[in-house]
Amino acid sequence: MIGYVTLGTNDLERAIAFYDELLGLLGARRFMGDEGRFQAWAVSPGQPALSVTKPWDGQPATNGNGTMVALAVDSKSKVDEVHAKALELGGHDEGATGPRGEGFYAGYFRDLDGNKLNVFCMDSPAP
Repeated sequence: MIGYVTLGTNDLERAIAFYDELLGLLGARRFMGDEGRFQAWAVSPGQPALSVTKPWDGQPATNGNGTMVALAVDSKSKVDEVHAKALELGGHDEGATGPRGEGFYAGYFRDLDGNKLNVFCMDSPAP
């Protein structure tokens, strides 16, 4: 149902470097962009994408209070890896990786512009 999510940035080149490395861990690559305006990444063109952009109205980008982007992965170890990479790249911790209720494992962080993201996986129910 979700086609793509766009996050605002005040420093496009810095945001692109952050997401090149971070989303690369998920197998995503740049697939669409406009030099100096925006960049988007996806695993494939038919999959949901994430993009960063300078606001079109020319005003400073701000992060949305209560807005969060969730990145789905297939294992707890990948959750740990992506969360650690986000912090290594200068992101800020918003909640260490670990279980959050039954069957849900996640870690929360903010990117370089303060946008909140999480990386998560769903545990398979015990047989």
